[in-house]
Amino acid sequence: MNPSDGGSEELPPPPALPPDMVPIKAEEDVAEELPPNKPAKTKRLPKARPGLGKRGQTIQLLANHYKVSMRSSNDFFHHYHVNLKYGDDQPVVGKEIVRKVLDKLQHMYRSELANNEFAYDGEKSLFTIEPLYNEFTVVLEDIGRGKCSGGNSGSSPGGSDTKRVKRSYQTKIFKVELCFVAKIPTAAITQALRGQESENSLEALRVLHIILRQHSAKQGCLLLRQSFFHNNPRNFLDLKGGVVGCRGFHSSFRGTQSGLSLNIDVSTTMLVKPGPVIDFLLANQMVDHPNRIDWSKAKRALKNLRIKTTLSNSEFKIFGLSEKKSNEQTFPLRRRDGDNGDTNTVEIKVYEYFVHNRGIGLRYSDLPCINAGRRNRPTYFPLELCELVPLQRYTKDLSILQRSSLVEKSRQKPHERMSILNDALKRSNYESDPMLKACDISIARHFTQIEGRVLPAPKLKAGNGEEFFPRNGRWNLSKKRLIQTCSVNKWAVVNFSAECDVHGLVRDLIRIATEMGIKIEYPYCDVIEESPSARRAPASRRVDEMFAKINSNPPGDPKFLLCLLPDRKNCEIYGPWKRKCLAECGIFTQCLAPPRKVNDQYLINVLLKINAKLGGLNTLLQCELSPAPAVLPIVGKLPTIILGMNVSHGQPGQSDRPSTAAVVNSRQWPLISKYRATVHTQSPKLEMMSSLFEPRGKKDDGLIRESLIDFYSSSGNRKPEQIIIFRDGVSESQFTQVINIELEQIIEACKFRTESPNNVPPGTVVDKEVCHPKNFDFYMCAHAGMIGTSRPTHYHVLHDEIGFSADELQEFVHSLSYVYQRSTTAISVVAPIMYAHLAAAQVGAFVKFEDMSAASSSQGGGHTSAGSIPVPELHKNVRTSMFFC
Repeated sequence: MNPSDGGSEELPPPPALPPDMVPIKAEEDVAEELPPNKPAKTKRLPKARPGLGKRGQTIQLLANHYKVSMRSSNDFFHHYHVNLKYGDDQPVVGKEIVRKVLDKLQHMYRSELANNEFAYDGEKSLFTIEPLYNEFTVVLEDIGRGKCSGGNSGSSPGGSDTKRVKRSYQTKIFKVELCFVAKIPTAAITQALRGQESENSLEALRVLHIILRQHSAKQGCLLLRQSFFHNNPRNFLDLKGGVVGCRGFHSSFRGTQSGLSLNIDVSTTMLVKPGPVIDFLLANQMVDHPNRIDWSKAKRALKNLRIKTTLSNSEFKIFGLSEKKSNEQTFPLRRRDGDNGDTNTVEIKVYEYFVHNRGIGLRYSDLPCINAGRRNRPTYFPLELCELVPLQRYTKDLSILQRSSLVEKSRQKPHERMSILNDALKRSNYESDPMLKACDISIARHFTQIEGRVLPAPKLKAGNGEEFFPRNGRWNLSKKRLIQTCSVNKWAVVNFSAECDVHGLVRDLIRIATEMGIKIEYPYCDVIEESPSARRAPASRRVDEMFAKINSNPPGDPKFLLCLLPDRKNCEIYGPWKRKCLAECGIFTQCLAPPRKVNDQYLINVLLKINAKLGGLNTLLQCELSPAPAVLPIVGKLPTIILGMNVSHGQPGQSDRPSTAAVVNSRQWPLISKYRATVHTQSPKLEMMSSLFEPRGKKDDGLIRESLIDFYSSSGNRKPEQIIIFRDGVSESQFTQVINIELEQIIEACKFRTESPNNVPPGTVVDKEVCHPKNFDFYMCAHAGMIGTSRPTHYHVLHDEIGFSADELQEFVHSLSYVYQRSTTAISVVAPIMYAHLAAAQVGAFVKFEDMSAASSSQGGGHTSAGSIPVPELHKNVRTSMFFC
């Protein structure tokens, strides 16, 4: 192009690429149209490591990383897109069919493929070491499944009737088209280990993960992302109710400073207990006889589960239950009429057919049948002939007792976990995988030995100027006064049928509160008991009736309510009660489900929560009260706001329930121990926070604006000059989204304003050998592992404009593990994140579809993202408090 005359001339062709070079595919994103003279935004990358920390006493540790060796080679992973059709060119739907066809393809064409193995991701991508042909034809033989009964089909249960039809193998022809996508050099993996990450290196590691998944799939495992679960009764934990916890293993390749490693850890999922369907229903509903089963509940529990019958080895998916009992439910049966070969169709009862026609003895004639067909074309089986197949996920909520049982049965001492993980690696036999062998990958058999450092615990300050150091991550506030105490007046006790000595509990609570320095009066009225007649009513009505009683006791309008719940804290009353108190009435409340015998330590823990909710502080870091904090100089010298961010999702089986996003901010700088929360809802299962910055004309209704305003008003009209953000709940693959989407929203919002000795000691930090080869990350175990095995928290620094050194940031994070006002122990993750979890979960508990009006406004402006439900606005009396504590 000649700029002087606007003409053009033909350019010479580009030089040929060297044979060992792979061209990088250009991204197809459309460039953002920018105003004149405005530079394009640079895509942010995670923060590079500024150096290694040096403070603390060194300690030798074992990490559940197994070193991986891999030869350097010029090999490639060839990436193909799989397109599968039937012989008549109709597309194939169903992942399992695709996997079966690909397995048969390898068998049919083994000689032509020269043992070239596949790695299939279960969707559309297939990877090989050597290139493949483009098209294949596969013949797949499978046993046809006879219908067991069928509305209009006329076939009989079990595939057999008076006119027996011999069902042969069904042969189907498939066309497999492989469309070449890209070549990924295996050398990209070694480049990643040197910190030279690229699109190729991430893709190469992804291929290795797909190989691990496929290897486990071939062993018959249940796969959940990078976790796999064997059908081995030794791994099952009976949680009652027809549910078992299944211990599995998470495995993934990771690039670290010391090279490639395979990280393996214990993973747990919930399964439906395999075996007879009737046994499952009895256990699930906790009844002792089939006649006591609630069949409407049974239908919901069985929906879409897979069964096998004693009649055949075929699997069926449960559609539902028959509306009638087996001795009443009929289906059409074709029968041969005499010797002339004619057939007629008669209606026959399911029970009669199996007993008389098939000669199968049935114990129960008055139970419904399982429908394993469709609504208009049912396939009926008697319940007692059906068994649930293994490895089916249980996706409903666990009860409190089941959760407690799972925690109790899952605990493992460090040496037990080490033995289990080593055994898992041995049994997995990864090195036998042909694709890993083709890459010449070998995996060490023992844990990696690494060096860590133990940071000293920070000094804490309680009331009356008392200072002390925690020991082993714990401290005791018995006989100590709290540093800032609240006043508890005009309060009452409400009892939703908790079985304990309520008057004794109140008496002891007042005694201990006085010892801790809390100014507490006696309740203004006697215990307000729930009427026995109200206990069978819906939870929201029980709460309304209790408030009617509260308002009828003069002087009414309490400032604080101690709520005693029946059985367990997280019962059905909890959400409606919290919503009534916090959103509608502006009353502080503390819920508890007390044991029959309440000791002093239990009441101390309750009072820690009450004091924090009502504006007090239990303990502070000694350095928070210094004029120029020596331990935290960066945070203490300039006004600094600390944010904790988290998104809480609905429980499994509640995929349509909105997610709850919470931002917790520090307040009253230079304190770093006091916080408040702002909560919005957003679309279900959305992990990125959508409400951080929401401009509405000249107003911002986002979560960050509220946090900044609260910091300003509570810190002597000082604007924060530094912002420190802790974000939880995102995977490493989402880091670039966090720093390029969420961080951008935050920046815009700021502009808009003009006992086991084998566990590691608390304070242990690791930032080398098993960390990222280049990015700023570290592992910290701030808490004491008293039970089971300590699990460190993995911190990633994505963006840092303040300029922390490794030591400064690690000590700061360590200190934030000691300011959690609900506890007298150091916690495993920084307090702002824990508070964000609590705030999101507590507000999420009272977001219900059935009683949420369209007029409800969300906290902070009444706006939510598309597809969400607005959060009831917290009452102004509690909005700036630590209500979540």
